[in-house]
Amino acid sequence: MFWVNLAAALCMSVAMALMLARLFAGPSLYDRVLAANSFGTKTVLLLLIFSLLTGRPDGVDIALLYALINFIATIAILKFFRYRSLEIALAQMSLRRAIGGEDDE
Repeated sequence: MFWVNLAAALCMSVAMALMLARLFAGPSLYDRVLAANSFGTKTVLLLLIFSLLTGRPDGVDIALLYALINFIATIAILKFFRYRSLEIALAQMSLRRAIGGEDDE
């Protein structure tokens, strides 16, 4: 069982290296954000494999926390690059739609 987990960890490390290459070479912003999100997901999986290898179940809690941070960071990055600010309120967007202004879609 140890060798299976070790092989999975090595494969996950190779996949993470490929995601880093895609992150730096991505042609568009959305490709780079997708690569960063995929890298974060693979990091969560690597943390879970590492906690299995060491026999410490508290690594699962750390992996879940990292998954939540990864999700929130991805949403924040996409919102920032769409509106160029993190302070756009939903009321402002609905007010813009109500008066017939153009939405940034």
